[in-house]
Amino acid sequence: MSTQEIRTIAVIGAGTMGHGIAQVAAQAGYEVWLHDVTDGLLERAHARVVDNLAQGIVRGKLTEEGRERALAALRTTANLEQAAASADLVIEAIVEELNMKRNLFKRLEALCPPHATLATNTSSLSIAEIAASVREPARVIGMHFFNPAHIMKLLEIVVAPQTGDAALQAAREVGARMKKEAIVVRDVPGFATSRLGICLGLEAMRMLEEGVASAADIDQALELGYNHPMGPLRLTDLVGLDIRLSVAEYLHSKLGERFRPPEILKRKVAEGKLGKKTGEGFYRWDE
Repeated sequence: MSTQEIRTIAVIGAGTMGHGIAQVAAQAGYEVWLHDVTDGLLERAHARVVDNLAQGIVRGKLTEEGRERALAALRTTANLEQAAASADLVIEAIVEELNMKRNLFKRLEALCPPHATLATNTSSLSIAEIAASVREPARVIGMHFFNPAHIMKLLEIVVAPQTGDAALQAAREVGARMKKEAIVVRDVPGFATSRLGICLGLEAMRMLEEGVASAADIDQALELGYNHPMGPLRLTDLVGLDIRLSVAEYLHSKLGERFRPPEILKRKVAEGKLGKKTGEGFYRWDE
């Protein structure tokens, strides 16, 4: 299937990543369906897109006409069948839980047109294991976007042994139309980006645990010494400590001791200190 035939993209999951992916797709000129399980979640996601577009105008990155075109192209629905029925490409962006993704892909295969490419935004889970839930695994590929999706340039395309050439071509061409810089990696635990990012983040947590320096100073070491736009501990707060713990546990189970989650991370998650979304993680966000 060529990307010229991709006119409609369905994004499944309207959370932190999903609403941003839907926005980027709408700005790229695709017709977009954004799906989640309740109207309330969709209303919040749509409001965030509206705010992002407004900020784009303020920064001079977007025109009024561009904003109106993007909003006109974006529709929301709590009905999965409606979202999938006309999709040429589906991008799944639900929680990082393998069985939930497998069950969703099984449903999507039945609901989508036979030509549709089925992509997952997973940051670490096996594409091959997700693809094993469908009858035509050649349709399944990883399209890993980065937060915030409307700003971050990278698209990590993850190819499983079963992934077909048509799915890879579709992912590449859609990424290019979205103005993303794509890398193509093999389906291994953590791919390239999560493996590197988690490794750096876990070491920063161990340094904090050992009293090497404060969280702010550890972050500044990477920001000012290595030109990272954000330090690993602040980034963990934005991503969510619970999500980082889940990914670290998965990589630990697959790749061994180097990815064992530090005690400080497990303790903070147990205490409900999950980062910005709860007001406290490695930093306080409610002050």
